[in-house]
Amino acid sequence: MVFWEGYVSDEVMGTFAPIVIYWLYAGLFQLLPPLDNYRLHTRKEEDVKNSVPLSSVVKGVLLQQLVQAVVAHLLFLVTSETGLVETEVQPSLVVQIIQIIIAMFVMDTWQYFVHRYMHVNKFLYRHIHSQHHKLVVPYAIGALYNHPLEGLLLDTVGGAISFLVSGMTARTAVIFFCFAVVKTVDDHCGLWLPGNLFHMFFQNNTAYHDIHHQLHGLKYNFSQPFFPIWDKLLGTHMPYDLVKRPEGGFEARLSKD
Repeated sequence: MVFWEGYVSDEVMGTFAPIVIYWLYAGLFQLLPPLDNYRLHTRKEEDVKNSVPLSSVVKGVLLQQLVQAVVAHLLFLVTSETGLVETEVQPSLVVQIIQIIIAMFVMDTWQYFVHRYMHVNKFLYRHIHSQHHKLVVPYAIGALYNHPLEGLLLDTVGGAISFLVSGMTARTAVIFFCFAVVKTVDDHCGLWLPGNLFHMFFQNNTAYHDIHHQLHGLKYNFSQPFFPIWDKLLGTHMPYDLVKRPEGGFEARLSKD
């Protein structure tokens, strides 16, 4: 039993809930006070280094989410069993957890290799992936600010493959995709907040991904959104030390170890 049962289908929730969650969570960060004592970059750095205005970022994210919604609708249309039986049978909680873990590793694998190739291939980086790196100082709303082709290939197709390989139902997919969206937004929020559970339980977190957005880290820390496994296995892992700045806030510096 889920709270939306009887109101909307799992397929509709799987299509639109991640988009709603994105704007709610990213919007929360946008509405927060400056919090200069917890920022990984100063507000001045954000204004100087980022070469794209917020309005363009919002438009870019909305375009990607439009494509994402269309693909998700088609995917659920093809795979849904709701039309064949009155109610789709849901697996046990243990099975759903295993499916989500499988989907996490599949998504990480897809995104690592596609993401890394977009850096290695100079044409793809210059004409496609560089759009995301216009946000040298990441912030929450810009988490999905990508070239439309990258958004389709990296995020949307990666999500579809994760869904299909794991064998999860549309209901489980609602949980997985919403969690993936929240994690991605958090990784780009630019804040090192006390008590953040993502920072406690994931090595691949806000500071880890911030390194990748800096000039010295462009060829490192490709892993996203969950675990740094592929970076560590394939030599692209760049460790860092989180240092308190005298003027307030934190800085993710290259580790001396």
